[in-house]
Amino acid sequence: MKNPWFLPSAMLLLGAIGGFLSGRNTSSATDSADADIARPTRSAQRSDASGAADAANKRGTRPLGVDEISRLPGNSNRIQALIAFYSGLSPEQLEDEARKLESLPMNERIMASFLLFGRWAEVDPTAAMSFSNTMGFTGMFVRPTILQSWASVDPANAAKYYADNPREFAMMGMMGGGRGPMGGQGGAAIIAGEWARQDPAGALAWANTLTTEKSQALSSVVGEVAKTDPKKAAEMLTSMGGGDLRDAYRRVAEQYGAADFNEAQSWIRTLPADQQAEALASAIGGLSNKDPQAAARQLLQMQDGEAKNRVLGEVVGDWARVNPTAAADLLKSQGDPEAQRDGMRQLMPTWVGQNPTAALEYAYSYEAGPVRDSALQSYVWSNQSAAPAELVKVAESIGDDRDRSRTIGIATSRWMREEPEQAKTYIQQSTTLSDEAKERILSGEPMWGGGRGRGRGRD
Repeated sequence: MKNPWFLPSAMLLLGAIGGFLSGRNTSSATDSADADIARPTRSAQRSDASGAADAANKRGTRPLGVDEISRLPGNSNRIQALIAFYSGLSPEQLEDEARKLESLPMNERIMASFLLFGRWAEVDPTAAMSFSNTMGFTGMFVRPTILQSWASVDPANAAKYYADNPREFAMMGMMGGGRGPMGGQGGAAIIAGEWARQDPAGALAWANTLTTEKSQALSSVVGEVAKTDPKKAAEMLTSMGGGDLRDAYRRVAEQYGAADFNEAQSWIRTLPADQQAEALASAIGGLSNKDPQAAARQLLQMQDGEAKNRVLGEVVGDWARVNPTAAADLLKSQGDPEAQRDGMRQLMPTWVGQNPTAALEYAYSYEAGPVRDSALQSYVWSNQSAAPAELVKVAESIGDDRDRSRTIGIATSRWMREEPEQAKTYIQQSTTLSDEAKERILSGEPMWGGGRGRGRGRD
């Protein structure tokens, strides 16, 4: 496994699948864990694929292998079949299967890798880690899954390994960022969060022993506790020092806001004055997941500033799914152009899916400039219903040269698939697209590199 075949988007799968596997949070024997995995697999027997797997089990024959699973109809069936397959393998067999992953096309390899390494980490984590160290660049993409799955069943030893082998995890936390699953999350935070699911006091005690990543680990502990008991999580903060509190305040506030916004506000007023705005923004973000209209009302009462701008896009995105027109009015009422640009990327894709005509009219209601450019770019990128030729016309009205060229490139790439002759004529005559971009589009290559290297696709 020498090729860097993972894409940055794989980090989303890393957190989602790793969290799914370790979310069972089992400390019972392996047989019990296997039964838990098999149970949902047997309950999903509505398809021929599940019926075939069940029949094989009844006959006492071997379970389906990865090659056979990859040909099953239904992606959810494949995932459950892979879970069932890997759960029945010994650590030695899991290693054999890991060596076979390179023969799979990339999308299947990503899925199988995270399921395999997540399971391997539960039964022989040191072997899984050792194998990941033979994978070169790609090993760092599976190491967080191994660490999280290990911590889900044995956090103390996962923590010891993490402390004893810091160089293996040097790149962790530098991958991605934002609020996505495990995006930018360091190893200590991963361990602490899993430990807190089982033993919050023990997790907090361990986090307090750290010298590096202490703040992230403490925040992860209280954030995990806050999911079920924000009041208790708030009480835990009294044992933490000043520099460790900022992220923790935000994590607790977000869960508190979702559970009881009035209580959250009362608690936030007890915090240091310089922390209240950020905590309030997080509480509004939590409320927005449940009641975006109420969150919008609270947002309008906030003082202008970074904290308000940070949560604006989140509220706009949540409210757009319910009432895009109201969300659009909220966004337009805000005065910070940069925040409006960020919010536009949350608003437009949802609105375009519901009413592209209204979304485009809204985009053009802004004066020429960065905000309108962001709206038009988001409109073109997310519109799956309009004719590509019409999208090209919209893209041409974008003011920024770079954004305009990029967006025209996306629209013309679609046009090439539907009306190649007309698209070719436009591309060849274009004065906006670079010669390199024209060549890429006309040859059918992705706009930003890529290709069909080993494992990147299958004819």
